[in-house]
Amino acid sequence: MTSAQVDHGQGGRRAAEVADAGPAGEGYQRALGSRQIQMIAIGGAIGTGLFLGAGKAISKAGPSLILAYAVAGLVIFFIMRALGELLMYRPVSGSFSEYAREFIGPFAGFVTGWTYWLFWVVTGITEVTAAAQYMTFWFSIPPWVSALIFTIILYGVNLISVKLFGELEFWFSMVKVTAIVGMILICAGILTLGFSDAGDTASVTHLWADGGFFPHGIKGTLMTLQIVMFAFLAVELVGVTAGESKDPKTVLPKAINTVPWRIAVFYVGALVMILSVVPWTAFSPGVSPFVEAFDKMGLGLGAGIVNFVVLTAALSSCNSGMYSTGRMLRDLALNGQGPKLFTRLTRSGTPLVGTTFSAALMLVGVWINYQWPGDAFTYVVSFATISGMWAWIMILVSQLRYRRLADRGVLPQSAFRAPGAPYTSVFALAFIAVVVVMMGIDKDTRISLYCAPLWAALLGVSYLVLRARNPENKAFAKS
Repeated sequence: MTSAQVDHGQGGRRAAEVADAGPAGEGYQRALGSRQIQMIAIGGAIGTGLFLGAGKAISKAGPSLILAYAVAGLVIFFIMRALGELLMYRPVSGSFSEYAREFIGPFAGFVTGWTYWLFWVVTGITEVTAAAQYMTFWFSIPPWVSALIFTIILYGVNLISVKLFGELEFWFSMVKVTAIVGMILICAGILTLGFSDAGDTASVTHLWADGGFFPHGIKGTLMTLQIVMFAFLAVELVGVTAGESKDPKTVLPKAINTVPWRIAVFYVGALVMILSVVPWTAFSPGVSPFVEAFDKMGLGLGAGIVNFVVLTAALSSCNSGMYSTGRMLRDLALNGQGPKLFTRLTRSGTPLVGTTFSAALMLVGVWINYQWPGDAFTYVVSFATISGMWAWIMILVSQLRYRRLADRGVLPQSAFRAPGAPYTSVFALAFIAVVVVMMGIDKDTRISLYCAPLWAALLGVSYLVLRARNPENKAFAKS
């Protein structure tokens, strides 16, 4: 399938053309069912950012972190509803890369596809490396051996079939959901029945009694926004599954509409419970709040349980990386913005070369990380978060432009319109801008803003070279 370009100068392309521009011809199999899509959507919002990163955020913001997650969660819902509107207009596997190409221009699609691919490659490297380190909690296995085994297994799963990927992701997500629900129930039992070592001191007054709800002021809360938003990265992955969902026009809206309660339960609810049972002052940066909470409760198995959960979360993220990188590379190749060999599919409809290339890079990255662990690699990871937020920006801008064309009657209206748009989309863009500013203020994340222009320059040069070599390719047509 070639990219469907919108001629913005003449008011957009004909509605009939849009109706014909579905996923037909992509070559993928619609094998992901409702159960799997729902759990992929849930799992995408729960990662190591919650299980591990929340410890640092709690030390910076105290109980006000709950408010930060609630507001950021609302923004994420606005982003997902914007994506949902686009998905119901045209459900394609390329998702936001396709929409950026169509509504902003070919260069925007080129940048979005390659940037999102980079995001998942780097994320896959860090997550499989982390998973290997988690294995040392139980076994004396060299980390590189575990990393190699995990990568090969996940690579094989993604090549066999998309249905197997979805099934594995279903169970990965189930583990994460069970862990959080279990923690909430345990904390609720301690607050009401008073059992465990924390029973005598557990109280909801911890939310405001230890220095107030904003112990470090509003600035302390604002400085955690980047940590909070990082925790939500990958929630947009459900959009990449559009071209392989059995019934995308029914399943995807249901999955997207579950975002509010997912965030309310898994983030806001979990933090309210944990910070009510254990004072926020008891948590340390760099240590999982779940581990510390279990320790304060006197539940000795806590460290082992949380280690298993974060291992699952890391493997889930790597599994998602394998899935999305192959699709993004194939979408770029189909539009002439990447090597043609990335268009090859296996008999089961999975992108063979793109997935293989990405998996190989992940293994090289793991080796580099083991050989030269240090700040340089941390900076690359920080840059990856900027890459993830770029996808959100492209979703919002594309939705704004699509809505304007649809309201003018140039394009058909989506069956799943984003409520409150365009105001909600503008608010979400402004919120992301605030997060970027906070990243610039924080010395630990500032380096990622320096790397972004370098990556943009590299993509700009690559785009000009490809356009010069393929002047007749519509994917490089000036919008």
